[in-house]
This record gives sequence, C-alpha cells and structure tokens, in this order.
Amino acid sequence: MLPIVQTPFADDNTIDFDALAREVDWAMSVGADGVGTGMVSEVLRLDERERHELAERLVEMVEGRGVVFASVGAESTRQAVAYARHAESVGCDAVMALPPVTAALATDELRDYFVAIAEAVTVPLVVQDASGYVGQGIPHSVCRELLDRFGPDRVVFKPEASPQGPNVSALRDACSGKSRLFEGSGGMHLVDCYRRGIAGTMPGVDLLDGIVALWHALRRDDDATVYRLYLPVCALVALQLQAGLDGFLAVEKHLLVRRGLFASSRRRRPYRWSLDAETAAEVDRLFDLLMREIERTPLPWRADDASSD
Repeated sequence: MLPIVQTPFADDNTIDFDALAREVDWAMSVGADGVGTGMVSEVLRLDERERHELAERLVEMVEGRGVVFASVGAESTRQAVAYARHAESVGCDAVMALPPVTAALATDELRDYFVAIAEAVTVPLVVQDASGYVGQGIPHSVCRELLDRFGPDRVVFKPEASPQGPNVSALRDACSGKSRLFEGSGGMHLVDCYRRGIAGTMPGVDLLDGIVALWHALRRDDDATVYRLYLPVCALVALQLQAGLDGFLAVEKHLLVRRGLFASSRRRRPYRWSLDAETAAEVDRLFDLLMREIERTPLPWRADDASSD
C-alpha cells in the first residue's frame, strides 16, 4: 500500500511542508507501507530545487515508518538520471520513472532511457506506464528486457495503460509471472487487478483509508465488504477521470481539505479544468457514503479490530 502524496501549496504558491507532514502522518496512521511522489504530486510543475526538497523532506517525515520513493521521470535521460541519483543520496528506498511526455520514443530509445536510470542507482526502479492518461505506452518487450537484465528485486512495474486489467494480465504473462506489478487507478480497477495478481497499489492519499480497507477485505475474500467499499470508490474516481490529470488533482485536493489535512486546494497553473459546484456536491455525497462504509468495516489500525490480516 504505497500512496502517492499530493503536494500542498501555500497562498504564495510555495510548497506547504506543514500540510505535507500532516498528510504523511495520516497516511502512515491508516495503513500505508510508505509514500512516494508521482503525477498527482505535480512533479512536472515543480522546479528542480522543489523536486529535490520534496524527496528530502519526505524521507525526513516518514522517519523510517515505511519506504519512500521519488518520481524521477524527465524529458531527457540526463535529467532523469540526476533526479534518481539525488533521490538515492537523500535516502529514498526506490525511484519511479515514466517516459518523457514530449517525445514518442522508438523502442530502443525507450529501453535505453530506463536502463540508464536503473544503472545510475542501486535502489529499485518502478517503471511507470501512465499512458492511460499521459505520455506514451511502454511495450511489454521492453519490460521483459528490463526484468531479464536487472531482476525482479531491482525493477518493478506500474502498468496504467488502458484497458488496465487486461494490460496487467498481458504484462504478467509477458514476464512469465516473475514481475511485481502495482496498479495505479486510484482504486477504480483495484478489484479487477487484485484478482490478476498485483503486488500492491499506488493510489492518491485522498481515499487511502477506503483503499486500505478494500485491500484487506480482498485479502480475506470478504466480497460483501469489498463491493460495499468499492462502489463509492469507483464512482469517485469516475468523477476524477472525466477531466484527466486535472480532474484527479482538483478532486483529490478538495477531499484533502475536507479531511483537514490541507489548508488549500491550490494547484500549480496552468490547468484546464476546475471543480464546479455541482461536481463538488456529488463528490461530497459519495465521500460521505464511503466514510460510512469505512466505519462499518473492521480495520487493522483500530484498537477494537480483531482482524489479523
């Protein structure tokens, strides 16, 4: 359970590290096994200094309670390698990279990009195919080459190409079942992908308690609880997806403000979509429904929970 943190911004548009610390503490308190940065961290809208500081501060905030990984994807191999080396130097346990988003690379160039990042560090590399909403897809042949070259302890995969479930199965089979796969749909495809053998999930923080509860229900084959939790999660993510990455960011930050973790839902400009009042009202109704379902569910972090999973 490795959530991607959303980056909070203060009124002067700088990173609000106090809010980030609240976010990290809450995530760890509800069952996260670590935290990392990714697309919903708005890393592509941060400057180099901010990306470096974000990785450094996350390591400090987690304080050994779980793993920390940093998104290092960039528009050039040189940049990505520099971000990866910095992340490892400040104590990150892994790095994650998606391909450059401004160029459609040939297969050999794509492979060489990931090889360079993996060779630059000693920590694991998460190879992220976010083509379901941004960037280009990664051929399964490239993933197999990386797995064969570095092994399953050094390279893992986050396949987010559409259709996500069948793509997970195809990558699993292309790697002969030897790869570790993490889904990243925000929870919308979690049940389907769980049944296809994923190792874990990388949701946003906004619905994390619900995702953790859903994961544990899946582990104990409690389908009644699975679908009570899953349906409001799906409906919420569907509202996010209608506006792509901007939709995820707008709704997620709205909910983090509702939770009292963020003081502001501010995002870095430019963006093309904002949360209108009617969508926000539906988000709030679904969020309230999910919270009621979570309250009905045995959870490992509750003192009165007798569940052993």
